[in-house]
This record gives sequence, structure tokens and C-alpha cells, in this order.
Amino acid sequence: MKKKVKALVLLSGGLDSILAVKLLSEQGIEVEAINFRTNFCGPSKARPAAKMLGVPMREVNIREDFLAVLKKPKYGYGAGLNPCIDCHALMLKKAGEIMWEEGYSFVATGEVLGERPMSQHKKALKIVEKEAGLEGYLLRPLSAKLLESTVPEKEGLVDREKLLAISGRNRQPQMELAARYGIKNYPTPAGGCALTQAGFTKRLKELAKHKPDFDVDDVDLVGLGRHFWLASPNPPAGGEGGVNGVQIILGRNKEENEILKSARKSQDVFIIPLNFLGPEALIKSAKISNNSIAKAKELIVRFSPKAKGRKTEELNFEVFD
Repeated sequence: MKKKVKALVLLSGGLDSILAVKLLSEQGIEVEAINFRTNFCGPSKARPAAKMLGVPMREVNIREDFLAVLKKPKYGYGAGLNPCIDCHALMLKKAGEIMWEEGYSFVATGEVLGERPMSQHKKALKIVEKEAGLEGYLLRPLSAKLLESTVPEKEGLVDREKLLAISGRNRQPQMELAARYGIKNYPTPAGGCALTQAGFTKRLKELAKHKPDFDVDDVDLVGLGRHFWLASPNPPAGGEGGVNGVQIILGRNKEENEILKSARKSQDVFIIPLNFLGPEALIKSAKISNNSIAKAKELIVRFSPKAKGRKTEELNFEVFD
């Protein structure tokens, strides 16, 4: 009896990973997709892609694991705070653990040799394969003919001749292949991970400076609203400022106000303007003083066109502490 071949394929929902699934499925290989959730990526594009491809997909939350990588990546950062090699290695390690435990034949990705300068050159591809514990069992169908043969290819589980030799950043070969498969709806290439964007990176560095022990919930708020830190170079013992100082976040619209309100924890303070329209404020700190609350009210007034020229004392606020 012919051995049943099962592949676990990382599916982001982008065209490359969609094509990787198609190339394996047309060889009669049983494919299951897997998607990993961090603060910066998740299943929103992968779900419709899996449905379109007709393959099951599991979702794995690695937010906490990724946070450790983000704070101290073994292979460093890219142009911003993007630990691309460590990020890929983490995802592939998790996929590899499932592969060994559940009897999959190999793991596959939609990676294309040379498409991403930091994480998809030959050396980087070998590094993540080794770090993930997948040496010989990590297949990249789109570039397979440009890479060493994997164990499933050598054992005849995958027909290497039906795999591809795509390389570089020109996506024309993928687009032509998509047309051949009749795939019309796929995301355009993203503008890059948030960790490569200057504004986001600056805020994340500020968070790390003021709160080195920041958690995944803190990271969720980095791209939201206007951020202010109340800190002094030499804070008094047990007081505010410096490391783990007071963070004030103002919502810029109704949606952000609601998200900030839902993000409030037991030690946080939330302030809502009552007799005028303006942003709502979340104050985050282990210790919040009346001075911090007063400063948050001043910021609400400053960024409220309806309160222009009025004194804080003249306005009403509701404070949830």
C-alpha cells in the first residue's frame, strides 16, 4: 500500500503560500494549513484562503513566545525592530513540533528564494531550518529546484520535477501561475510588517525604554491613539517617572476610545469628557497620582477642538479608577 503523505503548510493567506498549497495538493498530498498569531500577524487573510483552497486550517497563538523573540532576537533586527529570521524560526519550530508529534510527512512554506533580502536568502533559509529542528523536512515548493532536495523528495513522497525554481522579487511568475490555477482573489503584497515602519518602531522603543517588562497587551496598544509618557530622569524612590513611568494614551476617534476602554486593567485609570466632545484617555502605571490624572485631563482638552480656549477646571470629566 502506498504511504499516505501529509503536509503541514504555513498559510499566511498571501499568494506565495496559496500557491505552495496548490502545488502540493495537485500531487495528491493531503494538506493541512497552519497559521500563527502574534501581535503583528494573524489569520484574517488565511481563513478565506484556506476556505478557497478547501483545506483545513489550525490557528496557533504564539504571542507570548514571539514577545521573547522580539525583546532579544538571536539573529538581530532588520531595518526596524523586525526579527525576521527569529520570527520564521519560531513559527517553523512550532510547526515542526506538531509534525513530529502527529505524524506529518514534512512542513512546507511559500517562501521564495531572494524575495525578502533579510530572511529569504540561502543562508537565512538554512538557519531557520536548523533552528526549527526541520533539517531535511522543510520544503519550499516555489523555489525547491534551486535548493537542496529534501527527505520527502528523496523518498519519492513529493515529485521534485513538479516543483518550481522561482527566485527574486519579481512576482510575475506567481501571478501567471495563479492565472493558470484560476485563482483571482488574493491579497496584494503587504507594505511590510509593522515592525519595519518608522513611526511604530519609535513608539515601541519608547515603550521598551519606559517599561522594559512590557507585555503582549502593551504591544497591542502601540499603534493606537496618541501616546505620552510622564517620566523624569531621576524619579524619587517609589515614585512616578523613569522606568515603568506613567503612560497616557488618547483615543483619536470613537473606535479607538472603545478599544482603550476595553483594554483598561484593574490598576489603570480611564477618563471620559462629559460636557464636551473630546478624546478619552487611558492612564497606565503601577502607581497613578492625582497629578497624572490632572495631566491626562489637560491633554484631553488640548486635543479637543470643542474645548479650545477653556480651562480644565471649567470642564467635567468622569474618572474610572
